Amino acid sequence: MWQRIKTAIVLVLIVGFALFASSLPIFILPLLAVGVLIASHEWTKLMPRWQPPIYFVLTTFAITTISLYFAQSWLFWWAASLMIWAMASVWVLQYPTKQSWHNKGLAVIGVVLLTAAITAMYALWQMSPWWLMYVFLLVWCADSGAYFVGRKFGKRKLAPAVSPNKSIEGLLGGLAVAGIVTVLVGNYLQLSGVALLLFLLLSWLTVLASVLGDLFESMLKRRADIKDSGNILPGHGGVLDRIDSLLSAIPIFALGFWLLSKLGVFAEVWIQAHSAIMQVPF
Repeated sequence: MWQRIKTAIVLVLIVGFALFASSLPIFILPLLAVGVLIASHEWTKLMPRWQPPIYFVLTTFAITTISLYFAQSWLFWWAASLMIWAMASVWVLQYPTKQSWHNKGLAVIGVVLLTAAITAMYALWQMSPWWLMYVFLLVWCADSGAYFVGRKFGKRKLAPAVSPNKSIEGLLGGLAVAGIVTVLVGNYLQLSGVALLLFLLLSWLTVLASVLGDLFESMLKRRADIKDSGNILPGHGGVLDRIDSLLSAIPIFALGFWLLSKLGVFAEVWIQAHSAIMQVPF
């Protein structure tokens, strides 16, 4: 347990520094680059072996790096990941009865999901590091709420064949905690009425996506017969084990945020929210 805590502290310090140390991407881009290299390598352990892993790693890194510099492609990756997550929800529910998804197509899925997540992280960071931090906080708080509520009251299993410890009661507890976090942040941003409701719905959708991301990676690991995606993080496993929820949550939040910002009637509200969040002292 102590090793797990120490690793978590180091990760928080590294991520916090990369997010807030400079308004230039001199720290965040290297962090994202290292993250995608490690995560893509770990992804090769989850899919059928059909080529040397280095090919997949280099291809994913190249596509992700190029996509970071072409903002016009970001919406494509986010929308593509949304479609994959919609299919993944069906795969999780059908596991282990149906496993037709376990084929070479997982290579394409891996590229799309990693690229979507990395570009979404960078897009939110560009708006403000606090938007990216908000998604981190939202997912972490929802996960903690789900753990404690599920441990105390969990009876009905959410996806027993994939993750026996997750319960419907835990999920509801996580959504409740996420709702509290969202309302508190929304009040700080001076959101009210329909704008606050939309922000709450987007946050809840983000949390649901994060749960799906966790379940999807658990299913992949069960199919590959491995406990962790890697061992680079003592006490935590691999990078994918730490960001599985974020792989789904961040692109969904980024896409939803973009859609809400395009609703002209709420444009001023979201501009005010952005201005308020930029004024947070650090």
